[in-house]
Amino acid sequence: MDWDYHPEGERAASPFIERLLHGDDDDDDPMRGAAPRDDETPLQRLIRHWMNERHAPDILPAQEDLLSRLLDHIRRQSDTVQLLRADPSASQEEHFRIMLAQTEVERVKFIVRSYVRTRLFKVEKYARYITTNVDVQSRLTGPELDHARRHATLTDNHFYYSVLQSLPADQMTLDDEVPFVPPMITEPDKSRAVFVHARQKCSRIRLPDGGTLDMEKGHISLLPYATAEHLIAREEVELV
Repeated sequence: MDWDYHPEGERAASPFIERLLHGDDDDDDPMRGAAPRDDETPLQRLIRHWMNERHAPDILPAQEDLLSRLLDHIRRQSDTVQLLRADPSASQEEHFRIMLAQTEVERVKFIVRSYVRTRLFKVEKYARYITTNVDVQSRLTGPELDHARRHATLTDNHFYYSVLQSLPADQMTLDDEVPFVPPMITEPDKSRAVFVHARQKCSRIRLPDGGTLDMEKGHISLLPYATAEHLIAREEVELV
């Protein structure tokens, strides 16, 4: 969030205004520090992970540390904005700039909420699959994993008392794998096609039909998610 402001006129900016406009000097500010690639800001990184999460059929690793740092930054900026709004020495122009800063904070909040809701939707959709897959469990935060287990238990109890208890004993579970019948436990469809955008020159991609694909930086291709999964994990591509 770039809120650089150089006040004009004879009246100097109030200390509160200086605090808002130069608050990025804090040592623990998530807006500081070099980004892993292309000088991304933490907000740009979150937007990239948000879009990946929305387009990927599987659950991606949680960005717990990045999210925590951004939330701390939002909290500090929101507190500062509230102090500035109550400052009687602020000019009309400064109040307008404060309003713009508050709008930017709300924009970041929207992205954070959408990211969390997207993950929550997947956690509930694949709850029972998650409880049986250690690899997927490693991608979740502690609260997400706890929610998945509770949701799976509630769903199992609902199915049992609604339907399964009336069936023969050998058909009372959800783990049956009957030929030519879709599985009763919902799993991510990794064969689904996704659009991938190369963030750099990618390593050679082997396609399901045995062919290969070389992607240069900036290229966009339509690939099965299973084919692009390892590229997303290495942050060589992003989903669009």
